[in-house]
Amino acid sequence: MHRIYEYRHLVTAEEIDGLGHVNNVIYLKWLQDAAVAHSTANGWSARRYREMKIGWVARSHYIEYLQPAFVDQEIVVQTWISTLQKVKSLRKYRIVRPADSELLVRAETNWAFVNYENLTPRRIPEEVYSCFATVPEQEEPR
Repeated sequence: MHRIYEYRHLVTAEEIDGLGHVNNVIYLKWLQDAAVAHSTANGWSARRYREMKIGWVARSHYIEYLQPAFVDQEIVVQTWISTLQKVKSLRKYRIVRPADSELLVRAETNWAFVNYENLTPRRIPEEVYSCFATVPEQEEPR
């Protein structure tokens, strides 16, 4: 089980905006990509959720942009589960640039667990719940 997952990515030219750095919408995509990769690494791929007609939907995002990223730079999205309740979860993220250890972004997403057929909240099944561990604040990456 991966408690704190690291998603690595090399910034591409297509991710750069008119100001010459990564567009803010791209950071949100990276958060989503990291969350899906973390879930997949813990045994729950998007396909598995779809087959079972259950899964996660985002309710809200908070993103604090601290430093820009540029083309051809490697970034690492660190992600972990902060809370895991009956039907919701708070996932946190840090995006860092390994070349200089610079923190680029701090973020979090509130997720709700739903029935995909009618998008109503659903209790997180034990088989999903047991594949994820929460990370207490004192153990979060810094």
